[in-house]
Amino acid sequence: MTILIRGGEVLTPEGLQVLDVLVEGDRVARLGEDLHAPAADVVDATGCWVGPGFVDLHVHLREPGHEWKEDIASGTAAAAAGGFTLVVAMPNTDPPIDSGHLARFVTERARLVGHCEVRPAGCITLGRAGAYLAHLDELWDAGVRIFTDDGDGVADAGLLRHAMEYLAERGGVVAQHPEDPGLARDGHMHEGSVSARLGMAGLPALAEELMVARDLALVRETGTRYHVQHVSTRGTLRLIAEAKAEGLPVTAEVTPHHLTFDHSRVETMDPDYKMYPPLRTPEDVDALVAAVRDGTIDAVATDHAPHAAHEREVPFEEAPRGVIGLETAFAATLAAVGPDPQLLFERLSIAPARILGAERHGVPVQVGGPANLVVVDPTVVWTPTTFVSRAENSPWRGTELTGRPVATIHEGMLTHHDAVVGR
Repeated sequence: MTILIRGGEVLTPEGLQVLDVLVEGDRVARLGEDLHAPAADVVDATGCWVGPGFVDLHVHLREPGHEWKEDIASGTAAAAAGGFTLVVAMPNTDPPIDSGHLARFVTERARLVGHCEVRPAGCITLGRAGAYLAHLDELWDAGVRIFTDDGDGVADAGLLRHAMEYLAERGGVVAQHPEDPGLARDGHMHEGSVSARLGMAGLPALAEELMVARDLALVRETGTRYHVQHVSTRGTLRLIAEAKAEGLPVTAEVTPHHLTFDHSRVETMDPDYKMYPPLRTPEDVDALVAAVRDGTIDAVATDHAPHAAHEREVPFEEAPRGVIGLETAFAATLAAVGPDPQLLFERLSIAPARILGAERHGVPVQVGGPANLVVVDPTVVWTPTTFVSRAENSPWRGTELTGRPVATIHEGMLTHHDAVVGR
């Protein structure tokens, strides 16, 4: 397939330049002005930014086991519509991804029906039950490089230490859902002024911060690469900043919804504002945005968590936690941190690819480079009312947004192209 991206502001190793980009096969063939390729599919990128396709370190594709919420085909189609060329699938499926054959199933299934690359994360503990280590050797041999019990933190420090020691020798990443189960038990939202006013059981910031502080002590001992998932509090940011200053191999992600909304949204009792970690205070939101800008936070990850409509038609306390976010990630992040293309590509593409070790992703556009690219219009105004995802549990549904992917190219194939957007 030959694709000509015409007239965009292109992120190259030398910085942003207005260029045409010619893609032939799975590589960037040429960069220049007024390029011509008569047989090419043309993407008009006038007024757009062109850069490496987005990489999401935290996505729930629900397959195997919960395909009625989302599956690999529908989830990766949503990812392509959101500008993503690679996503990491969380292992809290049914059965959980705790052994090699299950990881291979996800990888092979994505090759057959996927619209972007999918790399499965593997469980740290068997069945995500927190009692015994998962089959880490099998998972490693199946290509897994990120390990997490996401949906739950690993509460047993001794067990986590053993996992860290094993993975430190191989260079794997331990990605922690940091939430102390004792402190978090029965909580439905942030513990604070709003939860007190609503009379709702709260989940304190300390639940996150205590587990991160404990884990960092284990990182000091084991040297394991450690990634903090969906950071939500100022206290966690301080711990991460101190660990990085100390030289520990620590990285962190934040979701677009934690960069945007605070706990006052729960007063609507709309379950589309129920997520874990919960929405925190306005001061936490401001601190998270600043951390994206200054590099304390390495990556923006959606924690895309699809649920069926009927699951949300219940009281707030009974609703499942989590929201979708792949298709709105660029617009939400742009709104939070501002129109800085280099920063946005760093947080949505370059840094997450580096954390994962995905050499064909997160690469500035260059001749001979991989054709995993996204074209985004930073000025188009749109309102999400329907989604490519099978689910619609989005806090941005019906909200006017600015900025949207125009085209996504994965390994030289046009996986998403909206010729109307921004024109």
